[in-house]
Amino acid sequence: MPTPATTLGYTACLLLAGVGATAFPVSAAPPAPAAAATATGQERDPQALAALDRMGAALRALDHFSLVSDASTEVVLEDGQKIELDGVVTYKVKRPDQLFLELRSDRQLRQLIYDGDRLTLYSPRLKYYAQVEDVGATLGELVEAAANRYGIEMPLADMFLWGTDKAPKTAIRGALHVGGGTLDGESIEQYAFKQDGVDWQVWISSATSLPKKLVINSLDDPAQPQYRARLRWDTRAPVPASAFQFTPAADVARIKLVPVEVAAVVPDADPEN
Repeated sequence: MPTPATTLGYTACLLLAGVGATAFPVSAAPPAPAAAATATGQERDPQALAALDRMGAALRALDHFSLVSDASTEVVLEDGQKIELDGVVTYKVKRPDQLFLELRSDRQLRQLIYDGDRLTLYSPRLKYYAQVEDVGATLGELVEAAANRYGIEMPLADMFLWGTDKAPKTAIRGALHVGGGTLDGESIEQYAFKQDGVDWQVWISSATSLPKKLVINSLDDPAQPQYRARLRWDTRAPVPASAFQFTPAADVARIKLVPVEVAAVVPDADPEN
């Protein structure tokens, strides 16, 4: 366990490690033109692609929301056995630049708070926090900066990118409208998509065009581990300003967050608490 004066030499993804995944894999780099050209009109169902456009527009239109996601991630051990890890992801958001994120499971508790200027990563059980001042980014910019500079991969983060040029539909090689149904008593339409290294499905509310369920199947691993999430939205109740404020208790120690490119030494720390 590092002392309070320890400088973190490993990336911040350890602070936020756990149950979580990128929401919509299309934000990955687009496939090569030759690969994209092999998709026929039948493979890329216009109805399914149009549903993604509507979903992006609905996400962009939200000026504030709260989101709770019951998430499950499969981890593949060295012998090929799959282990399922469950957790809850909670977001509280006020556009353009305020965010609260919590990842909670039996094994760990992590929080990320952004007030439009200061980014805070907090581990309540370990009683450590790290802060970066003068970030000055919109939420879409924050997602990219946090990942590229500090290795912070926020779960479901593509909901801040979908509908922009950061989530190009050209990455999608196959798109299918599976059909309609109900989920949590709400009418939905189910869609399935294929792209390099991943298959994924999304269940979209017919009433709001917001995603209600997500399944991501990784094809890069022969075991094909899955990520699954059920999303519960609250777009009506206002999010209080206090959600984006962080004041450490007296027994909470501050540590330094080191950018990925200068991180060289992994300290003897236990990231599982």
